[in-house]
Amino acid sequence: NMKETEHACMKTIVINSQKGGSGKTTLCAHLAVQAERAGDGPVYIIDTDPQGTLSTWHEYREDEAPQRVEIPLPELANGLQLLATRKAAYCFIDTAPTRTDENVALFRMADLVLVPIRPSPSDLWAAAATVALLKDAAIPFLFVLNQAKTNASITAQAAAALSHHGPVAQTFIADRVPYAAAMTDGRTAIELATKGPAAIETAALWQNIKTCLHANMQKSQKVKAHG
Repeated sequence: NMKETEHACMKTIVINSQKGGSGKTTLCAHLAVQAERAGDGPVYIIDTDPQGTLSTWHEYREDEAPQRVEIPLPELANGLQLLATRKAAYCFIDTAPTRTDENVALFRMADLVLVPIRPSPSDLWAAAATVALLKDAAIPFLFVLNQAKTNASITAQAAAALSHHGPVAQTFIADRVPYAAAMTDGRTAIELATKGPAAIETAALWQNIKTCLHANMQKSQKVKAHG
């Protein structure tokens, strides 16, 4: 039964951008909360960024879910296996912007790497470096246009430019004040306004990500079957 094996298998999602300020931690927190809200838990988060923004957010948080675990980088592979045996469904890992060697090691543990990109020229140029790393290691990834100006042609142009490098999530995350504002006391925009624009687009993005994971799984099963 396909459905059961899918649930038995934890998916690890690594969020990385080679550029600071891409909003990756905010995206990580919102997606982890969205996965729980969508009934796709148990969801775990791991913060490997020395700045520890995701950890701080979780400390301020009243709700236990998503659960946070602290695992030192050298023990991460074992830690993820342990989470899988504990019936975790998804694990989101936030990363430091640079630290290339460490990130490649993290990428290898991922079922999917999300690369948040702001639609600006310098962010698009920085994307090429991340893509080179991911393609070298043959790791599935998905670009997420983040902090996008709503209805701006620059966003559409950025999506078109990115699509030459790899797949781009259909849903763009708009530049909305509540995303960052809600984080300051351990919450997320989607919990403050459950029917608001942030909640709607975060839910849509989570659907995109699950579709992408499912497609990758079928691809790898085909490869195994033919291999």
